[in-house]
Amino acid sequence: MKILTCTTPGKFEYGETDMPVLTADHAIIRIKRIGICGTDLHAFEGTQPYFSYPRILGHELAGELVSFDNAPGFTAGEPVTFIPYFNCGTCVACRNGKPNCCTNIKVCGVHVDGGMVEYLLVPSASLVHGEGLSMDALALVEPLAIGAHGVRRAGVTPGEFVLVIGAGPIGLGIMEFARIAGAQVIAMDINQSRLDFCKEKLKVAHTVNAKTEDVMAALRQITGDDMPTVVIDATGSQQAINNGFAYMAHGARYVLVGLQKGEIAVSHPEFHKREATLMSSRNATREDFEHVIRCMKSGEVDPTTYITHRVRFGEVKDEFESWLNPANGVIKAIVNME
Repeated sequence: MKILTCTTPGKFEYGETDMPVLTADHAIIRIKRIGICGTDLHAFEGTQPYFSYPRILGHELAGELVSFDNAPGFTAGEPVTFIPYFNCGTCVACRNGKPNCCTNIKVCGVHVDGGMVEYLLVPSASLVHGEGLSMDALALVEPLAIGAHGVRRAGVTPGEFVLVIGAGPIGLGIMEFARIAGAQVIAMDINQSRLDFCKEKLKVAHTVNAKTEDVMAALRQITGDDMPTVVIDATGSQQAINNGFAYMAHGARYVLVGLQKGEIAVSHPEFHKREATLMSSRNATREDFEHVIRCMKSGEVDPTTYITHRVRFGEVKDEFESWLNPANGVIKAIVNME
């Protein structure tokens, strides 16, 4: 079968390898759609933590279930996606219902080879029914689940102001699920076209351009001097993450969904006097995947809104680098395998 490997930062190579062989408690999926996410882009740039080369990228996936062992309720030929965080099931996190941050986690396309292939072997326990959704929609369940998980971690309540820093695909998903939770959402970015997208496509009422506006003044005006009670970073930028501490209301929660390689710097007195809460949000759980699918089926989330670029598998090598350029307006690129 055909594969595409990121051999070193900045370089892809097409190749061929043997078809996967079905093993106990696993399933084989014929890949139909591949979503390109920030993790893939950062891996290509060489800035992704937890990463080594060469690596087959891809974990936002949808396809057709070909064969399986020990997957009750599933049928060969049905459309599926899957939870691409392969956990051990026995560590302290797994035992406490947090398989998304398993101490031995193997994320598809990060720690182990991913889905830029024609056929992929995955644990049967990771399979998720398609529920009548399109292949495009199924490929977007995972990134939206990341956003849903971050909102759940924050414990967002109706009416409160939630500042989402970063209007990329993950940030947009966070905005969607904060809205569904009843929040007043504030979108912040340095890219005005992405902020316009938030207004026009997601109906976000409040936007702040951190490059051209006085951020503190804008936030005080929007919140009536209170400042946001929830701040969620989806940039993966060290500077943006460190700046985010200043935007918190007293008693606020700060959730880091974005990931960067450096250290966090915070004024302890400023953080302490707020009795603030800092937490990370890693991956997502089956509960989050199911929430996303329900919201897609009900029409509360339209996954097609996010797709701005589409290529065939054979075009990825030549097109991939262009998706790093903000001028090209990429929200979500989708790869068609057919």
